[in-house]
Amino acid sequence: MREVKRLAKRPGKEIIEGFMKVSTCNVSDALDKLNMPCGIYGIRPTYDCPKVVGPAITMRVVPYGPNNPEGHMGVDPLSAAEPGDVIVIDNSGRIDQNCWGEIVTYSAIQVGVAGVIIDGATRDVDIIKETNFPVYARGIVPLTARGRNVQGDYNCLVQIGGVQVSPGDLVMADVNGVVVIPQDRAEEVLAVSLDLYQRELDIVEKIKSGQSFLEVDKKSGYDKMLQKK
Repeated sequence: MREVKRLAKRPGKEIIEGFMKVSTCNVSDALDKLNMPCGIYGIRPTYDCPKVVGPAITMRVVPYGPNNPEGHMGVDPLSAAEPGDVIVIDNSGRIDQNCWGEIVTYSAIQVGVAGVIIDGATRDVDIIKETNFPVYARGIVPLTARGRNVQGDYNCLVQIGGVQVSPGDLVMADVNGVVVIPQDRAEEVLAVSLDLYQRELDIVEKIKSGQSFLEVDKKSGYDKMLQKK
């Protein structure tokens, strides 16, 4: 029996809760301000699913061939996952083949996985929607993965949208898109995200109160909010 590759550590509950208060737009701006890779475009919710934030359990997908692992794709990362983790799948952005569906969704729910983010395609979205399990993907196809692709490795360095994801990095997805927060900078990114969120909220409240946008914009320094420190 193969040894399961588990995460060495996970962020604290307060970090996860903090990121749940903001959107991927706030976090993308914070990453921008900190001169880090920011928002990923093209990976969207497959239905009106909930926002997801959690440490990444990664999986890399490779084409089907002569050297294929035994068992169902996704079994290993799901074996390594704990409640609150997010499965991140690197299928090189391919939308012509599936790498997630009904069976692994029910398995993920059983484990307590928070959601799945796929740089690739999924299927069985009608059934997944009934479970309210968050699945974010670049596309949807009816084709089976059988004979087309397999799990290459898991809990390894992958990429989604050209951004590296290491096992344990925080990933976040909502209706606006996806962001990746390196684990060792999560507290810093959260602090900047919350600051930007509050500053934008203050601007909106002033506009709602009747102040002109021209006046509010001039006083807020909005165009300088992302200046590098």
